[in-house]
Amino acid sequence: MAWNDNLLLKVVNIVAYVFFTSGNVYSQLGVGADPVVQETYLTPARWIFGVWPFIHALFLGMIIYQFTEAGSTHVVHGIGWRFPGLCILNAIYSGLTSAQLNAHHDRIYAILAFIVMLLIAGTVSHCYRSLKVHHTANNLADTILVHLPFSLYHGFVVVLLFVTAFEAFGLNAVTHKAGIITKILVFLSLLFLESTAAGYVWYSEGDVAGALVISLSLLAIFQHQTSSKFIHWSALAFFIISLIAVLRAVLSIFTSRNRTALNDEERAPLVG
Repeated sequence: MAWNDNLLLKVVNIVAYVFFTSGNVYSQLGVGADPVVQETYLTPARWIFGVWPFIHALFLGMIIYQFTEAGSTHVVHGIGWRFPGLCILNAIYSGLTSAQLNAHHDRIYAILAFIVMLLIAGTVSHCYRSLKVHHTANNLADTILVHLPFSLYHGFVVVLLFVTAFEAFGLNAVTHKAGIITKILVFLSLLFLESTAAGYVWYSEGDVAGALVISLSLLAIFQHQTSSKFIHWSALAFFIISLIAVLRAVLSIFTSRNRTALNDEERAPLVG
């Protein structure tokens, strides 16, 4: 397969990646920019948004990898035109969050951002499933440059979906105290995030990366949410549970590899 096969899609992927990256850089590092457009009772600490540089760096590797035969199989045939669509949607989301800040937290921008995030979640889930089911990793490059960025992105989008939902429809944590309904909704959201993290490691062939992003997000929520003790300690409890699941998955992976290596040694002939 030549490097210039499906060249149009590959070029569009490059252009879309530029939009994706520039939009996130502006919303994260622009003048007066803040990834949190409104303080809610699910807002995480800002450091969790440091996952973006890792996602962008890995996607850059994927953009380069698509010009190889192995990379083309996964990127062009496995993901296809969904990646440019995903990048455009993410750029729109970044623009809406910046517009909300400039409009002094106008809720209409938050609602639009939530709608766009729903579209992002659907698109990235489709890409994630396509890679997991139909285009499994055949080598280390497939794992690091294609599967890993989508695992990180998918996990972080799950978190952002809940964060944007609370920004669009939840209370402002600066001006309103958390009532019973808010606490219940936050608790259920934390429970869902923890369950999703567990699902990554137990039902997605040991996808530790996506689970770890969600687990660390729970830690970031625990660290940032100090005004409500119930939310604060609930986030910590769910973080610990999700972290245990991640660590057990990592241990299981290493145990499985060691067992496979031992079996290979046992099958090896005694005399060469």
